Amino acid sequence: MSKDAYPALAGELKELLGLGVEPIAITFVTGAAPSVPRFAATMPPATADGRTGAVPAGCVFWMHATEREFATVGADHANCGVGSLTHGFKSKDEIARGADVTALVEAEWVPANALDMIPTVGERPSAVVYGPLKSASVEPDVVFLRLTGKQLMVLHEAAPDLRFEGKPQCHIIPIAKESGAVAVSSGCMLSRVRTGMSNNEVTCAIPAGRLEDLIRKLRAVQRADLRVAAYASADAKRF
Repeated sequence: MSKDAYPALAGELKELLGLGVEPIAITFVTGAAPSVPRFAATMPPATADGRTGAVPAGCVFWMHATEREFATVGADHANCGVGSLTHGFKSKDEIARGADVTALVEAEWVPANALDMIPTVGERPSAVVYGPLKSASVEPDVVFLRLTGKQLMVLHEAAPDLRFEGKPQCHIIPIAKESGAVAVSSGCMLSRVRTGMSNNEVTCAIPAGRLEDLIRKLRAVQRADLRVAAYASADAKRF
């Protein structure tokens, strides 16, 4: 996609789905860092197991990215072992003994072998860039959406092959990037608490290479849905 196309694509995506939150672009950088400002934050003192970061977890960057573009590095994500794993910054062995992962297992939130099953980004990035899709300065790998139930209904009509996932919420990012699948997560308690995301929202990761085709299909879905809505509304007047 050309950078000149991003504003129109973001605008059409918002209109077709009725989005209340800006679509964001996520780009994994493996070479030299792009000229994008680094996310500015004061990191808190490290925990006993050495964890600290710019935010409580990488999913918090989704919230900031609706407003501005910024780059992050592994240290910025490091307070959350699971997010560091899914985004390719750390290996399973590097996070397995962390207090956060231990707490999830001890709470019986995930089984002890959960780390073996989580999708991850294949190549360790030097940076991950986040920002509004409409003003992305680097080509995204993934377009990320926050959806209501109705918006998910419409999206599923346009992408019936989408993968529906659960926890951890962030693993839909590597699914979209590595497998080329549109992936939706019902969310996870860990992320919902850390991000403050609405209980009425779920999240979706779209491979950027599929976006233009998806928008074409959403246009057809919208036309059909408007006709059906008109029929249902007229028919309901009989009651």
